[in-house]
Amino acid sequence: MELAIRPAELIDLPALIHGNSALAWETERKKLDGPTLSLGIDRVLNDAHKGFYTVAETDGRIVGHLLVTFEYSDWRNGWYWWIQSVYVWPEFRRTGVFRRLFDHVKAMALADPTVIGLRLYVERDNERAQKTYVSLGLEEEPYFLFGLYPLPGREGTIGTTKLIADR
Repeated sequence: MELAIRPAELIDLPALIHGNSALAWETERKKLDGPTLSLGIDRVLNDAHKGFYTVAETDGRIVGHLLVTFEYSDWRNGWYWWIQSVYVWPEFRRTGVFRRLFDHVKAMALADPTVIGLRLYVERDNERAQKTYVSLGLEEEPYFLFGLYPLPGREGTIGTTKLIADR
């Protein structure tokens, strides 16, 4: 299989919406609000300060994607790149698509002296993904993830877009 890895473009928005929607359903049984998701992805594609999507494509069809966002560490004086929104179409899993996406992003990070590390989070019970990440050289970090979402007073909307409650 010939696989091209490239930066996502605005024309890829429908595929990114599809992949992220499927990811949320498969991993957390969450149905995402389409307009909110579309706007969120569009904002990333149009503002490099928010992050960037990378896509894997074969025969003109996107078969996988991931999002990189940024976290600055004052302790380490550099940037962590967070890998998020990882999705590979089911029929292309276990064919090296994620490995190629990861290797591409890792090479980009290594080429940028301000990037000090790569991070991602994974569902605790997703052992298959965890094994994949370990095989790529990632190590479990000594942190638990905590959050406050949605913020008090923002339970129903972001701007004018209604959120769909967790199911």
